[in-house]
Amino acid sequence: MSPYLVSARYDWAFFLAPPTLALVTGIALADTPATSELAAIGDSPAGLGLAILIHAHLVAVVFRSHANPTIFARHRVRFVVVPLALFVALVASDWIALAATVVATFWDVWHSGAQTFGFARIYDRNAGVPPERDRKLDFAMSQLLYVGPVIAGATLVDHLAELELFADYADPVSQALAHVPAETLARRPILAVAIGLAIAIVVAVYLGVAWRRHRRGEPVSALKLWLVLSTGACSIVAWGFNTWGEAFFVMNLFHAVQYLALVWWSEGRRLAHGRLRRAGALAVFFGGTLAYGVFAATIDAEHHALWSLTIVVSLMHFWYDAFVWSVRRGDV
Repeated sequence: MSPYLVSARYDWAFFLAPPTLALVTGIALADTPATSELAAIGDSPAGLGLAILIHAHLVAVVFRSHANPTIFARHRVRFVVVPLALFVALVASDWIALAATVVATFWDVWHSGAQTFGFARIYDRNAGVPPERDRKLDFAMSQLLYVGPVIAGATLVDHLAELELFADYADPVSQALAHVPAETLARRPILAVAIGLAIAIVVAVYLGVAWRRHRRGEPVSALKLWLVLSTGACSIVAWGFNTWGEAFFVMNLFHAVQYLALVWWSEGRRLAHGRLRRAGALAVFFGGTLAYGVFAATIDAEHHALWSLTIVVSLMHFWYDAFVWSVRRGDV
């Protein structure tokens, strides 16, 4: 079996190199006019372009969920009833809409770490590693290297900011949520030390396990190690030390590129069957996702129903990805 998911050229271009390239690009843009533009998502050409890319990758999951007959048949209720019910709830309640926005912010962080984990399992499988071997360690490593720098780093305040909006509601739950940012930020020095130690320990264990497997003659995926460690280094530099605009740009750029390339590889061949040739399938896939990206990135927040639709798409993207891809089932 090839060690790559698609091919050496495709994998390095769209899966393996993007985290490093995104970080290098972010560093190159530091202290330039483009940096301030990227910080103002949607309020500048550069920021608008990034917002379009983000929303395009979010909606791309529908080509895997709703447009794939085999996958759709497995989860009809999740793909039809749940998003409709969520949309109605968001439109009916401002409190639910705010709560959904907060959930989307933190679920996005968790989901991004899970994407690295998914690629790690694919590369391990392709190297001949049994599906369950070191699965928990891969998950812990991927999540800690992504979530940890967010919790301990310079961008924590930006991730918590929306919780302060619950102060407008008088109920005890809302008031408690509104105080979370201040309470968390007061403990950030302790969090930073704890997260730093945890990362150091898990990285040491991770590399130690890989080395022992190599010494015993067991398969070890060099591609997995590169992807996990380069993504982790990118996360630490971006989330831990960068400004919000640059960190947001760096992390979302490579994440979106990886995801769009994965869905195109998985679903593009199916789209290209029948009446559509490859060029037509490319137009449908990228034209459709980018069209939604433009729509979502230019919505005025005052249009509550349309804005609620974008939140539904975001939450369903995070949720669907947890079960429409499976290395153990052989779905990728």
